[in-house]
Amino acid sequence: MEQKQIHIVGHKNPDTDSICSALAYAYLKNEKEPDKYVANRAGSISNETRYVLDYFNVNEPELLSDVNVQIRDIEIRHTTAVRDKISLRSAWMLMREEDVVTLPIIHKDNKLKGLITINDIAKSYMDAYDNTVLGIAQTPIENLIEVLDGRLVCGSRDFVIKSGKVFIGAANLIVDEACIEEDDIVLVVDREDTQREAIKLGASCLIVSLNAKVEKEIIDLANEHNCNIITTFLDTYSTARVINQSLPIRFFMRSSNLVTFDLDDTLENVKDVMSKLRHRDFPIVDDVGNYCGMVSRRNLLAMRKKQLILVDHNERTQAVNGIENAEILEIIDHHRIGTIETINPVYFRNQPVGCTGTILYQMYREQGVTPPKNMAGLMCAAIISDTLMFRSPTCTPLDKEAAKSLAKIAEIDIESFAVNMFEAGSSFKEKTPEELLYQDFKTFDVCDVTFGVGQISSMNKRELKRLAKEMDEYLKDKYTASKCDMIFFVMTNILEEGSTVLCYGEDSVKLLQDAFELEMTGNSCYLEGVVSRKKQIVPRLVETLQQWEE
Repeated sequence: MEQKQIHIVGHKNPDTDSICSALAYAYLKNEKEPDKYVANRAGSISNETRYVLDYFNVNEPELLSDVNVQIRDIEIRHTTAVRDKISLRSAWMLMREEDVVTLPIIHKDNKLKGLITINDIAKSYMDAYDNTVLGIAQTPIENLIEVLDGRLVCGSRDFVIKSGKVFIGAANLIVDEACIEEDDIVLVVDREDTQREAIKLGASCLIVSLNAKVEKEIIDLANEHNCNIITTFLDTYSTARVINQSLPIRFFMRSSNLVTFDLDDTLENVKDVMSKLRHRDFPIVDDVGNYCGMVSRRNLLAMRKKQLILVDHNERTQAVNGIENAEILEIIDHHRIGTIETINPVYFRNQPVGCTGTILYQMYREQGVTPPKNMAGLMCAAIISDTLMFRSPTCTPLDKEAAKSLAKIAEIDIESFAVNMFEAGSSFKEKTPEELLYQDFKTFDVCDVTFGVGQISSMNKRELKRLAKEMDEYLKDKYTASKCDMIFFVMTNILEEGSTVLCYGEDSVKLLQDAFELEMTGNSCYLEGVVSRKKQIVPRLVETLQQWEE
């Protein structure tokens, strides 16, 4: 069985710490279990993060936007797909061999064409009263040879029966002559007179039972009249009984209104569809229609939840979509204990430091692993970003110690690297207001109130002033689309170590005033010395909401 990968992912609207920590932890975990862990992102990366990844020549993690159980997480049954020209007998034998009741039928390019079930085959026998059906179904002569275990004495293996009826040449010659018509398939034994007359009357194929010898004269005559001759060990009765097994399955397959599932379809969608239909099996296709396998209700019992390790968050509202349907194995974080719930006990490491990267640096040391230059650089960049180059009140001596040690391994100068990184992240000219809002946006549920806090940081005072006006105009009309009761947008000036806050939503102004004990004349204020959402803004908002509740 293919090894199931474990995804390491940060929060939605990821910041530099979220992305870099996922990459650094995946590297550490893979040191002991190679290729088992993969770093992902739950949203688009910022300019600052892109600068870091490019600087250390690290690829951007693949997007993981949803972790609901999908078809690809189920043990798919790889039922052999067949072409539409094979015989009913071949289809039946394959079904018995693979113990299935449905066969997928594909085009030569592996695109799904149709389905045939064991019920379709049974029905073909019960309804087989038309002796012209071989022609109607455009039956390849190869199918006849296979079903009759026969041998082609003369003719072409590429021949396809397109018309005529099946006729048993067992009566006297006068009756046979009166009944045989052009393109008929005639069942005979060793009567040369019947064989000869059938060929002259335009039969397209003779089937000679009991492996009776076919004389050279008859073969020559058949070649002259383009008549195929097949010999079989079966007697005439047995031949007549099984001949319809040579019909190609395309004549009975279902090719319209097929119910298929995509590899990315969620388990909930699959269950809903299956509950409304009585089909035993359903085909699975990829996004371009290629056949991938079959799924049944029984397969759903063997579903495998996606396994996750969360870094830099433990709030359900900040987690990737479908988190409630995933299996969380670990959480590595430096924020308050949030609302993530797990079914089983997990490894949960939460430390009061300024950055998840600091915790990971400790874990590298504890496990005796020296990070390579690029991983050291990522962790160092994460610490610089989250602590605003040690200016944030969240910064601890451990963060500074870790950053200095990692900078030495990464061969970077912290101050010059930080200036370039922040300048890259402060370039907001090409971003829309919506992109700016959700660049680093987190939501919180407290006392039946959902509030969101977005934050951007810049070293450019003039640009922050311009953005304040632009974001205010945008958010006055658009904040309700976030589904939050209140929104706070924080614009932090790194050099001045202060933040301008815009607020929207009923009671948002009052909440901000009560939380920071200030007076506001509009929907904005400047908070001197406030730069940390985690330690200075969110805790006060949460505490105030809880006081209101009392």
